Amino acid sequence: MLMKTNRPPKARRGRREEASARKLPIPAPDELSDDEAANLYRLMTWLSPSFPVGAFSYSSGIEWAVEAGDITDAASLGQWLASMLVNGGGICDAIFLAHIHRAATAGDDALLGEIAELASAFVPSRERHLETTAQGRAFIEIARAAWHHGALDRFITACGGHFAYPVAVGLVGAAHHIPLAPTLHAFLHAVVSNWISAGARLVPLGQTDSQRVLAKLEPDVAATAKRALSVSLDDLSSTTFRADLASLRHETQYTRLFRS
Repeated sequence: MLMKTNRPPKARRGRREEASARKLPIPAPDELSDDEAANLYRLMTWLSPSFPVGAFSYSSGIEWAVEAGDITDAASLGQWLASMLVNGGGICDAIFLAHIHRAATAGDDALLGEIAELASAFVPSRERHLETTAQGRAFIEIARAAWHHGALDRFITACGGHFAYPVAVGLVGAAHHIPLAPTLHAFLHAVVSNWISAGARLVPLGQTDSQRVLAKLEPDVAATAKRALSVSLDDLSSTTFRADLASLRHETQYTRLFRS
């Protein structure tokens, strides 16, 4: 037996019609300009883990830190990386990127050469030098081949063959007129993500714990980028001595998964 309702069908139809009549206002389109869309597309591509610069081959000394017992879980990995980011290689690379981008934008070829040479020299070990220059050269070559821009050729010549990774990213970003701030944030996110990926394979960590570490480092990334935008090359410094020792001792590890 069918159940009866106390509400007549006509009344139900009337309420539906009332609801359909109350339409929410349609917001104005929130669209990117053509330049903004191109910039976002390129940054997401260039600083994606799939961009073939070989970043997965390097651990920035994290491999030794895990073997030595300095990094044993997600918490200790996060603390190690926060120190590297705020007081070590992270902030130094960010400063180099900011200054090379500005020099390229200003067309100061002499300054480009000076900054590029300093960035290549400002690493604590042979393996870290290999890490930053190998990735830098790969980044330049691939970006130049796929997204050729005439200004980049001049920047490359001015740098005299010195292409640390942050220098390469800054040069390509400036050549394509991508603003400095988003370029810097994307670069730091890529660097931190690669550190976490190395740590996750070495500790090891699960995917959720890895993402928790990345989430916890978000304010450190933002603060490092902000600081790099406001300091001079005279403010370059690194106080992560244990991380520097890790990169030096990695060469003599008995077994190694990474090149640094």
